[in-house]
Amino acid sequence: MVKTRWLSDEEEQTWRALQLMQMRLSAELARQLADDSNLSYPDYIVLVALSAQPSGRTRILELAKLIGWEKSRLSHHVGRMEQRRLIVREKCDSDRRGAFVAITAQGRHDLEKASPGHVDAVRRLFIDHLTSEQLAVIRHVSEATLARLEIPSSLL
Repeated sequence: MVKTRWLSDEEEQTWRALQLMQMRLSAELARQLADDSNLSYPDYIVLVALSAQPSGRTRILELAKLIGWEKSRLSHHVGRMEQRRLIVREKCDSDRRGAFVAITAQGRHDLEKASPGHVDAVRRLFIDHLTSEQLAVIRHVSEATLARLEIPSSLL
């Protein structure tokens, strides 16, 4: 039987602080986007990932990997975004079962409109309260953790 390596008090406090920070930041950023735009936080995440692609499109499975979502969750969300004309599904000629997801002109417009307020909120809530050394540590820890989760560094 494998013995559980329980967290020390410091490890537990660190883990809980990280969880709480992530949840509170996500909630505040979602609130800001809802107040200032017609995008949800998940909409924003999808549109940013698509806009970062040179063609503005990618396969749905690749998009799921990029943003760390299950394919079924992404498929449902893509359907809702498609109804709002933020994205469009395009057939894949080389794979009849596959499809591309592409950002539309409306999606780009809404993303460009929402981005300044979102970036201001990221600065106000997170970036501006940290030193460059602290930011470097957070990046290093994040990249190391993502590598352990087998996220290709090319997606970062």
